[in-house]
Amino acid sequence: MSLEVRVADGRDLAEIDALLARSYPRQLKQDYPPSVLVTALPLISRAQPGLLSSGSYYVAVLDEAIVGAGGWTIDRRDRRAGHVRHVVTDDRLLRMGIGRAILTEVFTRARAQGVGRLICFSTRTAEPFYAALGFQSLGPMETELRPGIVFPAIRMQLDLP
Repeated sequence: MSLEVRVADGRDLAEIDALLARSYPRQLKQDYPPSVLVTALPLISRAQPGLLSSGSYYVAVLDEAIVGAGGWTIDRRDRRAGHVRHVVTDDRLLRMGIGRAILTEVFTRARAQGVGRLICFSTRTAEPFYAALGFQSLGPMETELRPGIVFPAIRMQLDLP
């Protein structure tokens, strides 16, 4: 397997959209009731153009196809903290190191920018993945996707060495 991780750009939007739209519903259905997914999936299963053009969002490419994506942004209030953002792995290729490769790039780039702590609002499904990478659970939370639409998540944190 020859996996390449590179910085995403606007040309990747359609392929990331397709990856999110296919993978999130399949992965999240085991941990969320249909009543949550029916309102949340249309909002979270779309690539975010601003994030794609940030320079801190990455794609994992295998055989010329995008099989994973994710990134990070600096916290607006604390520049020594960063937020892990919109991570996805192709649901047909789980447990093959794709997510780990993306987060390794996030760790490297965040450290280079002086970030000492990463915060993640994990799905219930991804909590074991983040824990395996060293993130500590800070407990359940709800994130407001739009007014009146909340999504249950797990707040997690990793101190970067």
